[in-house]
Amino acid sequence: MDALALVELDAVATGLRALDALVKKAPVTVLEANLIEPGRFLLLFAGEVAPVEASFAEAQEVGAGAVVDALFLPFAHPQIVPGLRGALALPPAPDTLGVVEASRVASALAACDACLKGADVSLVGLRVAGGLGGRGYFVLHGVQHDVDAALEAAASVLGVRGALHRIERIARPHPEMVPFLLRPAPFAPGSL
Repeated sequence: MDALALVELDAVATGLRALDALVKKAPVTVLEANLIEPGRFLLLFAGEVAPVEASFAEAQEVGAGAVVDALFLPFAHPQIVPGLRGALALPPAPDTLGVVEASRVASALAACDACLKGADVSLVGLRVAGGLGGRGYFVLHGVQHDVDAALEAAASVLGVRGALHRIERIARPHPEMVPFLLRPAPFAPGSL
């Protein structure tokens, strides 16, 4: 998938209508269409650049007035979709971790893409829904100077978008801490 798009709306009803319109507009793959906190509806879809761009425009037009945030990544970094699906692995003893938390989901994706394209780091995972209060966060790993460069890129993107919540660097993380990086929400089915 070459392109990734996200539209976040403040109404479930409008979100469902926008979902219908975007899949009718062009052939795209819907990765997620669901309620997120606080009472917002998230549409995340991918595919070839032109169809995703057309569907993105259609979703924003149909959702006009309800769109809270939106993002179109015409050439999204290839680690983002596997990171959303939890399909990435962390080395047994990572040198340095970078944790970036954005106040909005689209902004988290934009910052993640910038980090991965702008520094020699790898994505550990990306969380954008469920128990985050409408925020999104991601975890990167690499050697410290590369993680620092990635975190600077994230701060720049999130600063421009007005969505910086927190950024942390964890050097030489303890092995007992690492399994807790991207766990499901507490007490969710299958988490205990």
